[in-house]
Amino acid sequence: MAFNFSDDPAGPSGEPPTSVPTPTSAESPPSKGVARFTTCRWQQPAEDGNAAFCTHREVKPMAGMNDFDADAWCTDCEYYKLRRVPKKRPPEERW
Repeated sequence: MAFNFSDDPAGPSGEPPTSVPTPTSAESPPSKGVARFTTCRWQQPAEDGNAAFCTHREVKPMAGMNDFDADAWCTDCEYYKLRRVPKKRPPEERW
């Protein structure tokens, strides 16, 4: 308990404190499952403190919202569909 109140940066045994690993500037590219999940139409993006998850009716009950793992579900998902950009329609005559 005395260590908690001392200014000794080494710690109680004289060893330097363990540091938290810092992320490198060159981050690795996302895995195949994560890359596929980010382009899937069933993806619910992260918002209000909730993580992103799959909203497909066959996946969500089993994978859940909080513990969804794209690497476990999205690498060979049979429900996968790309998001499509809506086509711009020409203005109609009657409008």
